[in-house]
Amino acid sequence: MNTSRFAVIGLGQFGTSIARELSIRGAEVMAIDNNEDHINDLSGEIAYGVTMDATDFRALKAQNISDMDAVIVAIGEDFDALLLCVVLLMELNVKKIIARAEGRHQRMILEKIGVKEILSPEDEIGKLMAEKLINPSIISCISLPDDHEIVEILTPPGIANRTLEDINLRNKYRLNLITLKREFEEEKNGSIVKEQHIIGVPASDTIIRPNDTIIVFGKIKDIQRFVEINQ
Repeated sequence: MNTSRFAVIGLGQFGTSIARELSIRGAEVMAIDNNEDHINDLSGEIAYGVTMDATDFRALKAQNISDMDAVIVAIGEDFDALLLCVVLLMELNVKKIIARAEGRHQRMILEKIGVKEILSPEDEIGKLMAEKLINPSIISCISLPDDHEIVEILTPPGIANRTLEDINLRNKYRLNLITLKREFEEEKNGSIVKEQHIIGVPASDTIIRPNDTIIVFGKIKDIQRFVEINQ
């Protein structure tokens, strides 16, 4: 199996996190930043680190950037530099460009120049915080198009100790269960600790335990209704 190859340009907190996570998941990662200290912080964690100006066409071309499966432009402090970098990547026929945007104006500009995949970490954090404040049982959520979400929910009391067949998520709540995370006791360094693990694809006779975390997909309004009814 071929290893996926990615470049991450801009190693602030956001870009560094993406580079690390991609590398942990087995991808070959090239990290690019104009600050050598940022490159050194990732030493030993990624395949390549390059200190360079990502708005320099020749420098980008010299790194064979067009060979990457995708390039993530995570420059956060200088939007002009991010825009120029994105345009240069387009000139170099990079297969897939993913760019960071702070706010709707930056998103609109990126969309106008043809960027199809845009990340807005600040917006996502805001959505998650609002979701958790309104519904404290929601641990995390991923926003999807057309008002859909994937959410992790602490088992609401109303469905605890019942089977999936009895709960009837799909027909009663119009939600799809993706999987469950279940708490297990394990021995680590001579101590018993509690760890959560994915239990795969649950069967219809699986009983939801009070300490389980359920991961569901559906429309935002249906997820909110499900949580409200079963609290």
